[in-house]
Amino acid sequence: MSQPGKAMLAPPLAARTKRWLSLDNRYLAPAFITLILVAGHLSYGILESYPRTGLAIATSMAAELVLGRLVYRKWPHPASAYITGISVGILVRSPAYWPYVVCSLLSIGSKYVLRVRDRHLWNPSNFGIAVMVFLVPATVATLSIQWGNALWPMLAIWILGSVIIWRVRRFHICATYVVSFLAFAFLRSWMTGSPWQAEIAPLTGPMYQLFIFFMITDPRTTVRSKSGQCLVAFLVALAEMALRLAQSVYAPFYALFLVGPAANLAEMWLDSRRPKTASASA
Repeated sequence: MSQPGKAMLAPPLAARTKRWLSLDNRYLAPAFITLILVAGHLSYGILESYPRTGLAIATSMAAELVLGRLVYRKWPHPASAYITGISVGILVRSPAYWPYVVCSLLSIGSKYVLRVRDRHLWNPSNFGIAVMVFLVPATVATLSIQWGNALWPMLAIWILGSVIIWRVRRFHICATYVVSFLAFAFLRSWMTGSPWQAEIAPLTGPMYQLFIFFMITDPRTTVRSKSGQCLVAFLVALAEMALRLAQSVYAPFYALFLVGPAANLAEMWLDSRRPKTASASA
């Protein structure tokens, strides 16, 4: 009798051990973006200030909790809001405090207000930052060269980030975008006559680490199919090249702002067509 009892207890114990030894995927991205913040600030002082970054994080998480409770009658998991807040805190540059509050509110609010068929279209931080730099460029800028383009810190982040993104099955998006960016960088160099090193240099900066690992891979705002996700990543890089040739300072943010929602809406339209096609053929 004792042996069957032990056999019955073994699976739950193994499951509990596995849970303890493995990290919930929801915590991987917050842990990784926190590492980027700590390493970047201790090495290069990338933050505008601790209070501004803390204000962005607190505003994002408070807005998420309040809106989630009001709209869905439940408390949402704070991981997504934390990523949004810390992205705003790292990427936004302003001497004032209010842009960090407004950008965080715009970012989180877009998830609940700008929805189609119960699906939000924009990556939250991309939406908030793109709107702010477009509407108040005299007050708000973004992180660009403040961290420089040192190779070794970026290489460590790329390796760790690639492992995490591979684990959550999003590595193909990052890889497609990076390959496309490099190809278009050489094309821009040929078209403009600028050194190719200057064209590919932004890819090693901190802004692009956040953009590549967190914005274009956002599970809630990417199309479903793997091939579609790769196509969208390619189109974002293509739109970014066009914006760069037009001398747009914030080309990657505007490119994702335009391409991402358009791809989501196109997928929704195709989904709406499939049942009609199936019924018509039947």
